[in-house]
Amino acid sequence: MITHLLSDTVQFAPEDQVLILNSAADPIVARALRSLRPDALVIAEDNVATLANGARSSSAHAVRHLPFHTALTELPTATIDTALLNLLYQPGKVWMLYALSVAAHALKIGGKLYATGGKDRGILTLAKRMQELFGNVETLEISKGHRVLCSSKKAEIAPALYPAHALSLFAASKLDEGTQMLLEALAALPLCEDEQVVDLGCGAGYVGLYLAHRLPLGHVTMLDASLAAVAASELAVARGSVEGLRAVEDEDDEEGEADDGDGIIDTRQRMQNVTVLPSDVAQAVSKLRFDLVATNPPFHQAGIQTREIAERFIREAAQVLRPQGRLLLVANRFLPYEPTLRACFRTVQEVHGNTRFKVLCATTPIL
Repeated sequence: MITHLLSDTVQFAPEDQVLILNSAADPIVARALRSLRPDALVIAEDNVATLANGARSSSAHAVRHLPFHTALTELPTATIDTALLNLLYQPGKVWMLYALSVAAHALKIGGKLYATGGKDRGILTLAKRMQELFGNVETLEISKGHRVLCSSKKAEIAPALYPAHALSLFAASKLDEGTQMLLEALAALPLCEDEQVVDLGCGAGYVGLYLAHRLPLGHVTMLDASLAAVAASELAVARGSVEGLRAVEDEDDEEGEADDGDGIIDTRQRMQNVTVLPSDVAQAVSKLRFDLVATNPPFHQAGIQTREIAERFIREAAQVLRPQGRLLLVANRFLPYEPTLRACFRTVQEVHGNTRFKVLCATTPIL
């Protein structure tokens, strides 16, 4: 099976120190837990749900878990015998390149990096980068367009030679069209200043920071399953603004509070009303209740289009909303979320949109 390609190909000794590079859902992790010494496995993972599942399954082992985005600084150099990477679980190219940087840093001389993935996930590009960085790369297996690659670390690698390792989030460098449309819909939505709000799947923090500005007497809870996203949002909260977040026209603009002169929302005076939490959808706040949930849910998982994530967002949003609470969701127009919304809410209507996107407002959750 393609999902077991890494596990079926790679061998390691019980005494090996093994590093999992943002691939904790790969079946090889279960084999590593069975085969290695209790203290021989390090899992560097971004997804909090995957990390939690791994922690439960490894409860009998002294496995070290750490956020993937901090692995380059937290892992000691030259301590790992085997590093494992599955491109299926990497959100984008920069994550793949960052994994190479971590492997180059952490592997001992003689240590090996094993990587698997298909052409559509960038395995051929990765092979080229592994050759450039390590000076060698071998294809161990090819199956249905997927490959298992191996590079050995034969000498120390200067950090200056590492690939660019700044992790990117979806739309972190610019405000994407869907989120902009959600912000416009929020600007037109009547809100009380003391509302309790969730930014579900907060990403870089655009929506949450805008809402913090709108609700000086309320509170905004920003949630994301990505630890890198949580870190980015925490940084944005600490700075009081997020680069690229343009002021959205609403009544506050008339007082000159929304814009710092460059069109970027500056909320430095409002940051006492924001909490940022890692969360598997809304699990971190499942016992709390809110007036509004705003979300731009992902519709790809491991490179495959899916409605399951957004549908779970909808169901869990309904569970944490108060009886008259509202969900505001932006989606590509072709995505049929309305049936799930109508199953969870009494009223569903489109409040904003264009030919590419729609913003749906669902009110009064069905308990």
